[in-house]
Amino acid sequence: MQIRCLKTFTFPVPFKRVFRHASASRRHAENLIVTAHGDDGAIGYGEGCPRLYVTGETVGGCAAFVNQHAASFCADVGSVDDLRAWIDAHSDAIDENPAAFCAMELAALDLLGKAGGCNIEQLLGVASGPPDVAYTAVLGDMGPLLYRWQLRGFRVRGFTDFKVKLSGSLRRDRAKLAPFISRGSNPATVRLDANNLWETPEQCAAHLDALGDIAFAVEEPLQAGDVEGCMRVAQQCRVKIIADESLRLARQLEALAEPSAWIVNVRVSKMGGIVRSLDVVTAAARTGIDVIVGCQVGETSLLTRAALAVIASAPGAVVGAEGAFGTHLLARDLTDRTIMWGYGGMLRAQDVPDRSGGGLGLRLDPAAVLVPLEDR
Repeated sequence: MQIRCLKTFTFPVPFKRVFRHASASRRHAENLIVTAHGDDGAIGYGEGCPRLYVTGETVGGCAAFVNQHAASFCADVGSVDDLRAWIDAHSDAIDENPAAFCAMELAALDLLGKAGGCNIEQLLGVASGPPDVAYTAVLGDMGPLLYRWQLRGFRVRGFTDFKVKLSGSLRRDRAKLAPFISRGSNPATVRLDANNLWETPEQCAAHLDALGDIAFAVEEPLQAGDVEGCMRVAQQCRVKIIADESLRLARQLEALAEPSAWIVNVRVSKMGGIVRSLDVVTAAARTGIDVIVGCQVGETSLLTRAALAVIASAPGAVVGAEGAFGTHLLARDLTDRTIMWGYGGMLRAQDVPDRSGGGLGLRLDPAAVLVPLEDR
């Protein structure tokens, strides 16, 4: 299979509700959509979600990266082995532009899968197909009435696993966790996300201690990369630390000296695609570090499908999954069928769209409007 050209678009679909956390507030999706056009007329589709506060990327910068590297990528990538070689040869550039490359890689894999008549898992040698997945309910940082309404909605839908975004205000955060305390929730079902709220371990520990022992883990409590400070929080507060912004590369796992204290949040876009995500999951499983396969808020079903391949790669190491919100959050999905959780947060393998055509097994919704980026 020869990739003839790459094209860049965005799909700025509105959200059904505003999503807030300590680092950002979002009303619509921010993504890069890449199409890979084969010499036989087939098209592969890929998605990346640039986040300035996570990887330093913007949608426009991602499009520029694709345009800069498109000629080399198209000329050199005709198989999965070629793709891995291209990744190795351009690792430094991908480190700085992971969401941009994620969209390129996923489009190429979709195209290669279609050419070979195999799905993403078969193409990458992971498994025969995606597994059943239980997703976590994610509660953003919002006002008390909306928060309780959203929490009630998740509970009515059968969710038992929750991630709560912290605000940094002790009064507000206590109110958020009060419903879990009143119901006697198992702490193992609740985790917190601080989105790099605190400067020092002492500030963080004081806040967490005041909240009580309701959560088993806290995500990114300090500034990104403060491994030593996070270890002090883990020891003092008896919680696990979830590394998200602090870990984007497999080699960064070496800094996590006490594996039992850590969980790694692997988000396909943040890591720079499926291949690099698989490398992180494999390395984490080898060293005894648990993994959550996460998402970027506003992902379409393209990235949801990609994450399923990562989840399938190491079921023993994956202790949680986030995402698959589909049209629970998006006003419209990019694809004609939406991959999203059902009752209890469950996504059944049989509910993933038919994969007989190879690749991601997804087709674009004819009503979805892609905005070209080539001229930006």
